[in-house]
Amino acid sequence: MSVATIVEQARKEQRTLLSEIEAKELLKEAQITSTAPVLVKSPDEAVKLARQAGFPVVMKIDSPDITHKSDVGGVKLNLHDEAAVRGAWGAIMDAVKKAAPQARINGLTVQKQARPGVEVIIGMTKDPQFGPVLMFGLGGVLVEILKDVAFRIVPLTQRDAAQMVREIKGFPLLQGYRGSEPADVACLEGLLLRLSDFVDKHPEIREIDLNPIFAYKDGAVAVDARVILEPPGS
Repeated sequence: MSVATIVEQARKEQRTLLSEIEAKELLKEAQITSTAPVLVKSPDEAVKLARQAGFPVVMKIDSPDITHKSDVGGVKLNLHDEAAVRGAWGAIMDAVKKAAPQARINGLTVQKQARPGVEVIIGMTKDPQFGPVLMFGLGGVLVEILKDVAFRIVPLTQRDAAQMVREIKGFPLLQGYRGSEPADVACLEGLLLRLSDFVDKHPEIREIDLNPIFAYKDGAVAVDARVILEPPGS
């Protein structure tokens, strides 16, 4: 699906929060590699999809009313067999209905679990004065705890991207700390530049949050993606 098609559908449904599936469709246009979630409507469908994808898999709630899935118990990782998938279905549904009883639920998504890497975050928010601003830092829960991030105004230059990656205090982790696998720094710089170009071309996007991105020695993959559109008429 094109950006225009996704935005049109969201407008028609009067929502600004895109589903993870829609958000990752946008990443394809931005040439950013991500995992591939598929929406399922029942435990049997989830099991069938998990077999096709290959274990272990990840399952997540799909709801237009839930921005942060983990906060409501809407994510289950490391599901290694069919029994775990069926158990995760029930656990997620029960947790979400308890934490967000009014939320509309489309179903759950199933996707193959990506191999671990160095977790980083890339995001975009709009500043009232400067417009789109990109952020880079260590990802996962570390971004909330350490707040070790760098910012630049869109559009980025190659120099901007290189500086953003290197000025965070956690940069040694990307170089391979104490024998750990180093990250592909050039790939991360490329991600920043491609996202900068993408948001510059699409002012209808208000916010993007790619967290975590697993960075490897030979590339990177966005594991989760959240995209918020500008309200209609803005």
